[in-house]
Formats: sequence, structure tokens, C-alpha cells
Amino acid sequence: MPMLVLIRHGQSAWNLENRFTGWWDVDLSELGEQEARAAGELLAAKAMDFDQCFTSVQTRAIRTLHIALRVMGRLWLPVEKHWRLNERHYGGLTGLNKAEMAAKVGEEQVKIWRRSFDIPPPPLDADSPFDCANDRRYAGVPVPRTESLKDTIARVLPYWEERIAPALKSGQRVLISAHGNSLRALVKHLSGIPDDEIVGLEIPTGQPIVYELDDELREVERYYVKDR
Repeated sequence: MPMLVLIRHGQSAWNLENRFTGWWDVDLSELGEQEARAAGELLAAKAMDFDQCFTSVQTRAIRTLHIALRVMGRLWLPVEKHWRLNERHYGGLTGLNKAEMAAKVGEEQVKIWRRSFDIPPPPLDADSPFDCANDRRYAGVPVPRTESLKDTIARVLPYWEERIAPALKSGQRVLISAHGNSLRALVKHLSGIPDDEIVGLEIPTGQPIVYELDDELREVERYYVKDR
């Protein structure tokens, strides 16, 4: 039975500051590092092991994976990084404080930008200091100016089909360290969650989620490791 474990990265510096982060690359906070270590300790305590790991090209997800693997004594495991597992792009909201934006444009508007399925935030300005289109890690990549959750799902799933699903079908045990919205994309796909429900799904930082799958990669069971 294929086994997949998902981990949302630990708290980042901008999570701590309550800022929209998206594709901007920030590191883990001290608490985020602790959450990553705790995730690794929990996986080790449950004697869980892996053959292949996947993550985004963003520091907070990569470091969460590395810290957890180090705790498990598995830093030598193969890791594949890809931009398609990046967090949702928050467009013109990138870098802004969420509470300040709610005071400026209203909580309802911010809620629409954050939690609607197919309404993206305003696009990133061409002269924004948070434009990462010239970052060498995105050479040749169509860097978005903004994304809705629907957009995020549309760019995550091709990578799932091309790289992750074949690894699982070949019998490999897979660990993915990614972000709230890229993981929502995978959870929606695997669990068949409707559009209007997936936006309300909360994925806590640093808490490994286990998927036990059938041979067609359909969900048999989904649970948090801490609950077993």
C-alpha cells in the first residue's frame, strides 16, 4: 500500500510578523525550526521511513525537510526540489501585514483574497521589490504575478502526475515538505474535497499528515501522525 506523508513547513519569519509571503523567500523563525525538529522526532518515534522526498525551491520548506531528516538520521535520502510545489503567489499583497490590510480595505475583502477558490489578489506591480522573476532559480519559469487557489492547484497537479505519483506507484515511500496552499492542492486531489470546502481546510505548520493510498493512489486513510 503506497504511503505518502505531507508536512507544511514550520513557522516562517513572515508568518511570525503576520505578513503575506507567497513566492518571496523567507527563512524559518526559531519556532519554525523547533516545529521541524518536532516533526522529525515524531516520524522517528513512529519508525516511519522514506525512499524519496520532494519539496519546493523555497528556503522555509527546504529547511523544514532538512531539519526533520537530520533528526531522523536520513539526510542522505534523495530530495527533488521544484517550483511547482511553491506556495501560492499572493501578488500585490506580498510583504504586506494582514491586519493592516484588513484595516485598509476591510476584513471581508482580505478574506476574499485569502479564502476564495478562484479570485486572486491584485497582481504584483512590475517595479515591486518582491518581484522574483529575475531570481536565477526561476530561469525559464513563467513566474505568476498573482494566483488564486485554483491557479495553484493547476500548476501543482502536473508535477504530481509527472513525478510524485510514479514514485508512489513504484512502491517508494514519499515525504513532501511544502506550503499551506500547495499542500491544499494535493489534499483536494487525493481526498476529493469540493472547491467550496478546500478553502476552509487548515493545515497546521510542522504536523505530518499521513496518506495511506490504494494502488490507484486513492485515499484509504488520512490522519495526523500525532493522533496515532
